[in-house]
Parts: sequence; C-alpha cells; structure tokens
Amino acid sequence: MEFSRGTLTNPELVNLYKAILLPRMIEEKMLVLLRQGKISKWFSGIGQEAISAGVTAALHSDEWIMPLHRNLGVFTGRKMPLSKLFMQWQGNKEGYSKGRERSFHFGSREHHICGMISHLGPQLAIADGVALAHKLRREDKVSLAFSGDGGTSEGDFHEALNTAAVWDLPVIFIVENNGYGLSTPVNEQYRCKHIVDKALGYGMEGVQIDGNNILAVYDTIKGVREYCIKNQKPYLVECMTFRMRGHEEASGVKYVPPHLFEEWEKKDPIKNYEQWLIEEGVMTPTEVEAIRSENRQYIESELNTAYAAGEIVPDTAEELRDVYAPTKPLAPVKEPLSEGAQGTEMKFIGALSQALDMSLQQHPNLVLMGQDIAEYGGAFKVTEGFVQRYSKERIRNTPLCESAIVGAALGLSLEGYKSVMEMQFADFVTVGFNQIVNNLAKIHYRWGQNADVVIRMPTGGGVGAGPFHSQSNEAWFTHVPGLKVVYPSTPAEAKGLMIAAINDPNPVMFFEHKGLYRSVSGHVPESYYEIEIGKARTALQGDDLTIITYGAGVHWALEYARKHRDVSIEILDLRTLLPLDYTAIEQAVRKTGKVLLLHEDTLTGGIGGEIAAWIAEHCFSYLDAPVLRCASLDTPIPFNIALEKNFMAYTRLDAYVQRLMQY
Repeated sequence: MEFSRGTLTNPELVNLYKAILLPRMIEEKMLVLLRQGKISKWFSGIGQEAISAGVTAALHSDEWIMPLHRNLGVFTGRKMPLSKLFMQWQGNKEGYSKGRERSFHFGSREHHICGMISHLGPQLAIADGVALAHKLRREDKVSLAFSGDGGTSEGDFHEALNTAAVWDLPVIFIVENNGYGLSTPVNEQYRCKHIVDKALGYGMEGVQIDGNNILAVYDTIKGVREYCIKNQKPYLVECMTFRMRGHEEASGVKYVPPHLFEEWEKKDPIKNYEQWLIEEGVMTPTEVEAIRSENRQYIESELNTAYAAGEIVPDTAEELRDVYAPTKPLAPVKEPLSEGAQGTEMKFIGALSQALDMSLQQHPNLVLMGQDIAEYGGAFKVTEGFVQRYSKERIRNTPLCESAIVGAALGLSLEGYKSVMEMQFADFVTVGFNQIVNNLAKIHYRWGQNADVVIRMPTGGGVGAGPFHSQSNEAWFTHVPGLKVVYPSTPAEAKGLMIAAINDPNPVMFFEHKGLYRSVSGHVPESYYEIEIGKARTALQGDDLTIITYGAGVHWALEYARKHRDVSIEILDLRTLLPLDYTAIEQAVRKTGKVLLLHEDTLTGGIGGEIAAWIAEHCFSYLDAPVLRCASLDTPIPFNIALEKNFMAYTRLDAYVQRLMQY
C-alpha cells in the first residue's frame, strides 16, 4: 500500500490516524458487548474504516452526510458524544432516537448527518435535495451519500445519480465496494467491469480508489469536493475495500472464500497506515500505544456513562405526539364558505393554482417540482405561467424519477426549504412509495427531523382514463402515521387547504379529484387564508340520514339530495382523511342515527371501513340502523365508459339510501 502525504503536516497525519483508529476500537468493544448480550445487533465496518474517516475529514463539518450501516467513522468524525451513541445502540431514551431506532438508523441536524433506513437506496436522493438547496442559495457546499455495491442495483441509485446529473448538483456519491451485498457477490450484482464505469452513462465524472488507504480517500474527496463546487456537478467515487466480518454478526462469513480474508488482512487500513507513520518518523510506537490507551479509557468511561442511563418508561402521549412536528399556522384560519361569502367565482383548478401562486409569494424558500410543470404548465395546467413569474429554479421540471424527487424534497427540508411535488397522476405514486411511507412519514418520529413536503395527487375516475390513470389510492396513506392526507371537494377548500398544507411542517398527501378540476366552480376569497387540516365541515343539514364522504362523493351526495327532497340528508365532508375529525363524525352520527359512508375508492380496504369500525365502537348507542358503505367495485377501474360507470359507487347510491331509510 503506497501512502502519499502530499502537503499534510505531521499533526494532520496523526489526526487522521486517530480518526481511523477510534471506530475500530469501538467496534472491537461492540463485538464483546454483543457476545455478552448487552446489545442485540451489530453491523461491522471492520476493514472499511478508512473510507468513513477519510471522507468525513475531507468535508466541512456543516456539509450533510448520508451514511449507511458500516460508517461509524462518520459519527465519530463528527465528534458525536460516544456515551450518547452507546445509549442509541442500547436502545436508551437518551440516545438520538429515544429508543425508537437501532444502530445507525438515526440522524442529527446538529452534526449534519441524515440517518438511513433499511432500504439503503433512498439515502442517495436526499443528498440531491440538500445539494439543490446549496445551489439555490449559491453556497459553496456539497452533500455526500454512501452506497454499497449491492445498493447500486437499486432503482434509487439510478434515479438519484440521473437527477443529480440532469440538475447539475454538487453531490458526491460514494460506493463502498466490499465485494458482497450480504452474501451475494458482485458478479451477481452487475456485469460492468467496475461500478465507476456507470458514471459515464450519467454524464458525470468518476474515479475508483483504494478504499483502504486513508490518505488516498482523504486527498480524493478533498479534490472531488472542490470540483463539485467549482463546476456545480456531481461525482461518483468507487472505493475498493473488504468487509472482514459478516453483513451483521449473526450472518457469519461462511459464504466468503478463506483466501480473501488472508489477502485483505494484508491490506488492513489501520495496520498499514500505522506502520507507515512509524517508518516515516511521524509517530513512535510509544505514541501509538498512548493513543490506543487513551481510546480505551475514553471508551470505557463513555460506556459507563451509558450504562447509567435509566430504563425507558413508555409514555403513550409522548409517543403519539412525536409522530408529527408541531404546526404553527401562518395565515388567518377562517371558514370562507358561509352564506354571502365574498370572493371571486373560479373553478377548482383555478383555486389550486392561486393557492400555489400565493404560497410562492409568501415563501421565498418554496420550490415546486414535477414532470412537465414548468413551460408546459403541468399535465392539467395547474402551474401554467409559473415559470415565467418564478424562474426554472423554483418551478422545476423533473426527470421521470418519482422516488428521487420525493427524496430530494426531503433533502430540501433538511436545509429549511419547503417543496410541493406533483405526481402527474396519483397512480404513479407507487414508484415513489418507499420514500413516502418510510422516509417522509417516519423521520420526525425517528429523530425529530420534520419533512416539509406536499405531494399533489391528481386522482379519481369518471374521465375514461382506465386503471393506471384513474384509481383512488388515498386509503393506502391513511394507514401511515406521520403523513397527513387531505382531499378537498370545493374550490374555496382547495385553496385554503393547499395553503395550510404548504404551511404545515409535516408531509401532506394532497388529493385533487381530476373530475372536479373544471367541472366545479364556487366563490373563492381573494385573500391568503388557511382551512385547518383535520377539520370536517357540514356540507348540508338534514335529519333523516347522514352521508359521510369527501372529494367527488360530496357532489354526488349533494346532487342526490337535490333530486330526492323527500329525504332529509345530512352531508359531512371529511376534507381530511388523516387525521380524521372524530368529533364531527360523532356529531353527524348522533344527528340522524343512520349513517352511509360514501367514497369512490373500492370497498375493501377503503377509509369507509375504518370509519364504520370507529362508529360501531364509539357511537353504537346513537345508531338506528347498521352503518352502510357505498363504494366502488372491488375491481381495477376500467377504461370503457359504460364499464367505468358501472364500477363507480354513485351508481349504487340510491339503493343504499333506500336500504337505510327502510330501517
């Protein structure tokens, strides 16, 4: 192994030795604790320390790093208190995630580290978003994300690198190629000769280096950082290394040929660097031992502090409270729907557009992202004209990379930006599902980081668009704590709820029924206002039965009531599906004693089932009849108009109303 000190001074060389040695000694202690049953799991980075230590030393302390399982050197390099790290690994409340996460599945804003999720690939796109924030603010900074060789097979790897290249983002992508993804060797992961060869395909520069040589890692990353800042371009670095332990300790290493351990033992990053330092006269064996002794004392001292941490006493109220970041309404909260309300007559789509326009003026840190939303104005023209008013920096066309753009939105949030991402059709959310339900939704509960992201979801049928452009999938997200799910039915609500969603620091899935875009009009106040998320409204007063619904269902119910004046119908418009307004639901049930739940979504697994169960559990004494659900058929939504009409819930509405009235 050839070391080149370049312009590094002796103290700098010694500091790099300390940076690489400490994580090794901590890991050796962790393996002892694992055998003693004092921790439950450990993902060892022994043999790979030079990468984490060298990378972290080469970056500025306020530049975000997105590490993975084997990057302990990132955490120690950012001077995180070891006692608090031990508490994290023990599952103590005093750790970084209050006992809610294990190992390295956590982050820290103070240290500019964004914790991983087990899916690995999504980390990369978050780095895109952070780099975009730096680019928008004209800051000379980079972001950096780690991947393993196995992670390069993930679609998220492609999406993140492609987005970074297309948007010219200053991101450094590090691939730790240790030869195996758990037990799968690299020859079963890819067929290119080297992972770095992929860089050319994305139009970016790349380099392969010896990941066990800390001076090579440090010098390379220093240079790459300067390149990324100067040229505003991403860069791919493949670090060749080897994992000397199992993927995690329980998995063992029987799948690895023994001769590989012998070969890589000779390339040990610490032994070789230590020997070179001694040979070069930078350190003496006595000084080396003094550093090791100091580390041992430090580790034992910090471990004793961690052992003193008390046992967790579960606090249900705190657990529920920490799922969401606290909200602070920025606009006057009002109900602009009363009789005689002043405003301008406009269509549903115009109200959405106005809400986005006003929010862009209100929040200079707001960025809109989506396919074709700039010059083209979006598939439904909601953002038409925006790019001329706000520039392509803030109204950003995206590649067809839904997962990467959701991840980038989270990265923007790390740097204090707000974002609204448009899923061109709600159906396309499936390719960004992991980022939404595992990253956006859980991040505040995991380590207190909010995700200030709104995802616009043009949804619903009635337009003959078939099973991939018309399905109702809002119920998927009501099962995910940490998300908010909003679904307006009128133009005034669309505006007020969109403004509220953008002001909310939590991730909001904002459903917009395509069939309402140009078919529904109403008075919309000209002012900048919010409608509170989580509050239902009474759309029609009645005494005979209650219809609880949302979105297009509100208009179906109102039309039915107009045509059947012999039935006095109470209509509750939920407006928000997560959180539900249980107080309003209870009042609506108590009002009539007969309840019909109406939604366009299919019957099985629809939100109506959850509401029906809640009513049965909490409002049974008010009921004069069984709670009924009127929903669409349990089939994909068909293309043919006659088939689609037969599919839709509204074709069975009269039968359900009559059935309820007969009780």
